[in-house]
Amino acid sequence: MKRAVFLFLTLLVLVQFIPVPRENPEELAPLQADSKLISILERSCYDCHSHRTKWPVYSYVFPFSYFVSNHVREGREELNFSEWEKLSADKKVKKADSILEAIEEGEMPLGSYTWIHRNALITEADIEILKDWISKLEEESEKESL
Repeated sequence: MKRAVFLFLTLLVLVQFIPVPRENPEELAPLQADSKLISILERSCYDCHSHRTKWPVYSYVFPFSYFVSNHVREGREELNFSEWEKLSADKKVKKADSILEAIEEGEMPLGSYTWIHRNALITEADIEILKDWISKLEEESEKESL
């Protein structure tokens, strides 16, 4: 029994040294928007949906390192505010609508994230700012279509 515990603890220490991707590439086309909107997105979304991820201490400890790294990778693949300005006006509207829907349905930000990052919770006032932003995006998309 002692040997099994020793082996388990040794393995647990060794896996800490397996590298996990934690990079923040350069932002080539970051979102350009009102400072109020940027503030909301920075505190509630950017850790998983941009190249401005703040890697907390626990993201360096197994098994959390794999969990956090995977969430960030998947989040950036789905929506990346560091590449926002590469999107067409129509695509921006669709993404923004998806953001609002995910927030209103309680899917985002993730509960596992807000449990630790309480300041990431989205308020009704935040939602109104998001809706205003979406309206502006829709106007821009209509102008581009003409």
